[in-house]
Amino acid sequence: MTRGPVGEEFAGKRVTVAGLGVSGIPAARVLRSLGAEVTVVNDGDDERARRQAAELEELGATVRLGDGATLPEGTELVVTTPGWRPDKPLFAAAAAAGVPVWGDVELAWRLRGPGAAPWLAVTGTNGKTTTVRMLASVLEAAGLRTAAVGNIGVSLLDAVLGGEPYDVLAVELSSYQLHWSSSVRPHSAAVLNLAPDHLDWHGSMEAYAADKGRIYEGNRVACVYNTADPLTEELVRRADVVEGCRAIGFTLGAPAPSQLGVVDGVLVDRAFVPDRRRQAQELAEVADVDPPAPHNIANALAAAALARAFGVEPGAVRDGLRAFRPDPHRIEHVADVGGVAYVDDSKATNTHAAEASLKAYDPVVWIAGGLAKGAVFDELVAGAAKRLRAAVLIGADRRLVREALARHAPDVPVVDLDRTDTGAMAAAVGEAARLARPGDTVLLAPACASMDMFTDYHARGEAFAAAVRDLAADRPAARER
Repeated sequence: MTRGPVGEEFAGKRVTVAGLGVSGIPAARVLRSLGAEVTVVNDGDDERARRQAAELEELGATVRLGDGATLPEGTELVVTTPGWRPDKPLFAAAAAAGVPVWGDVELAWRLRGPGAAPWLAVTGTNGKTTTVRMLASVLEAAGLRTAAVGNIGVSLLDAVLGGEPYDVLAVELSSYQLHWSSSVRPHSAAVLNLAPDHLDWHGSMEAYAADKGRIYEGNRVACVYNTADPLTEELVRRADVVEGCRAIGFTLGAPAPSQLGVVDGVLVDRAFVPDRRRQAQELAEVADVDPPAPHNIANALAAAALARAFGVEPGAVRDGLRAFRPDPHRIEHVADVGGVAYVDDSKATNTHAAEASLKAYDPVVWIAGGLAKGAVFDELVAGAAKRLRAAVLIGADRRLVREALARHAPDVPVVDLDRTDTGAMAAAVGEAARLARPGDTVLLAPACASMDMFTDYHARGEAFAAAVRDLAADRPAARER
């Protein structure tokens, strides 16, 4: 790891890193390698934290466990992990002392050397990871050295300070990361959608949207927005961009000039063509996107818009989308059993994501429930009511979903599973199989977090997939893929 002109500024600088974990530990290591005097503070003081502290102390860092509230004396800069809320006492103390607070993304941006790879950045309530991975696939198909980084895959600090240079980076940024980023200026950026989420952290929908909108600041070529979500376009209007930067919309319908959209099953570009009023460039077919659910087509259009803003040719967009395969537990087809499709969208941890998933199938036996995180389900259920064959409810807050079903879909059969043991998901799949008819889809789209019953959404999805495989093994006519 070599020091550049910016890195040399950290030599002898007294930096406090707030929090251990996937962001704090790399930040502390990088700062120590640059000669900074690093103190790491952490609320927790368990065995894992002590083990991490010992590793950092070997590098010369000071680690203070069990006290994340007090600003160490002499601190000149705070670098925080994304999860630390803005109302923490440590940040109030930093503000009172005039000490700046950066996130790990801000640190990575400031450590870029001369000729550093530009960033194509993506945020939104849902679809970020899929879109960034699609974008990286398209960029690779164009022969560019790239990586999916940020809130996904390769650490941004590793990408920025690694020995081999990148041509361009596909960067996923969460609202937490953007909150602590003041000088990040992507080449081009996209906000995919906005719906209430993490409001306990941000304090309000307005603050949440404002943090998402930071991604457009300083864009040079394109601010990509969702025409179906007017708030994303409003964020573009508010942004302070480089002169000549364009607003580029994406739509599931026929595109207007300066938009990408869909015409007769083809993804087309009317933004990056010589005569956007009269021309439309074919990019790929809807069938090239896996899976071709509406919200995933929207992800593909956003990825294509960012790639085209970077000068990628249409053929590479097609090839990259064809090569892309979604991560597990994102509208993942598990098996067909008895003429019924079983689909795992355990990643649908909020109502906005579940709504998109439900719109992709009809009719549906819906498996839902978990930790609601303050969400209400009336709008979701009212919109999906006509698609529902039945519902099977699990988890701590299933009552909230059941009550919404009673109000807006009273004729839909509901099975309420009052159990949280390891066999609960198998029981849910069994009930769904009993209710489903050939041609239906049994869809796990919980609209809730998973931690009431599972370690995370991955474990929930794996439990669903295992139960479906067991069901398929009992029925010789099943077709799994």
